[in-house]
Amino acid sequence: MAEKSIPRQFLEATALKPGEAAPVSKTEGWAERPVPADGTAIPLPEPGLLPDRNVNFLEVIELRSTVRQYMGTALSLEDLSYLLWCTQGVKMTFPNGDSRRNVPSAGGRHAFETYLYIQRVQGLAPGLYRFLPIEHALLPEAAGEPQEEVFLAGFKAANMVKNSAVTFVWVAVSGRMTEKFGPRGYRYLFLDAGHVCENLYLAAQTINVGVCAVGAFFDEALNAALNLDGEHEFAVYGATAGKI
Repeated sequence: MAEKSIPRQFLEATALKPGEAAPVSKTEGWAERPVPADGTAIPLPEPGLLPDRNVNFLEVIELRSTVRQYMGTALSLEDLSYLLWCTQGVKMTFPNGDSRRNVPSAGGRHAFETYLYIQRVQGLAPGLYRFLPIEHALLPEAAGEPQEEVFLAGFKAANMVKNSAVTFVWVAVSGRMTEKFGPRGYRYLFLDAGHVCENLYLAAQTINVGVCAVGAFFDEALNAALNLDGEHEFAVYGATAGKI
């Protein structure tokens, strides 16, 4: 018998079967990570205090495009706060750890950590950061030139990443999704990533920021750069952004 193709194996392993009960098992590490109490988190401008924007939605949809070349102009901290709020902003939290955000997610799991490689954002030192959605803050992960080399090595289009003001990487914490949906949850992770990135495109369009979604990355290299194990936590999707 011929060996099943990789797509067939994945589809069968994650297929939803009639009458199948949802798993109840807990997976270690699925919950939101605790925030360090050492004051290293950097508060972002409050979403409610950001300037109002009058948007012609049809125009935003029509003009949305992929942009691969950016000006050397830095994003403001308000720009970054706005983009993070539109892509993973938290509107409501629940005692069980679920939340309601500005993007849809299967079962309200929101299984992503947002990592940012910042190069040109006013008020922030270049380096790697992680977004804290509940607190709407940034947590520095690493800084300096050596980190740049390691991070860029994870991308096929390294020059585009190097020329961006900020590169987003959405990292799946698989247990947050599979704890509720079992193997089927792996499908939802990739679907959810599309929701998040499209919000980034649309939000960026309203503040004259260009975006290019990035799926061409070297999994092992990027996971290693972000200190991920590649199984329970792994990079799913990315995007470069910069002023145009």
